[in-house]
Amino acid sequence: MARVTGSAGEQQQPVSFIEKLAGSEGFCALFREGMSLVEEAASYLDGQGRLESKELAKAEALAYAAESMRLTTRLMQIASWLLLQRAVNQGELTRHQAASNRHRVKLREQELASAADIFQRLPERLRELSLHSVRLQARIIHLDRLIYAPEPASAEPAPAFSPVEQQIAKLRAAFSQ
Repeated sequence: MARVTGSAGEQQQPVSFIEKLAGSEGFCALFREGMSLVEEAASYLDGQGRLESKELAKAEALAYAAESMRLTTRLMQIASWLLLQRAVNQGELTRHQAASNRHRVKLREQELASAADIFQRLPERLRELSLHSVRLQARIIHLDRLIYAPEPASAEPAPAFSPVEQQIAKLRAAFSQ
């Protein structure tokens, strides 16, 4: 947070850089990436992925089913979080309402469902979608923690004057003697 001072040294509310980030073009790009990934995964799992899964051996078919369920769950959490943040950014909800238990999206880190050796034998497109979703999930969890972290309790109250103003006052006092 950066403290902003207005005219005549009056203090205004701090500027939250993370809230500015949440409403920025960076968030819009993240939103587009997440929603695009949801669409790509749905299209793949309903089309080509369904065909590819039928050609897999039993162990890989089970891994495919587990991985596709994990992918779907991960993407639904991501989409829910992104839509909630968009609602906040568009003024439909306040940040406080979004943080409430009623609206809050509980993000949980979900690793890949399969062991590395079996994962490597799954169809390439499923692996790509799964890995992309894990990376996107990590970014969103990090952003969520920044946005909704409790405000740190300040040990000392904000100074009445800025440090620069305090130094100028000391200089004036020293030279006015």
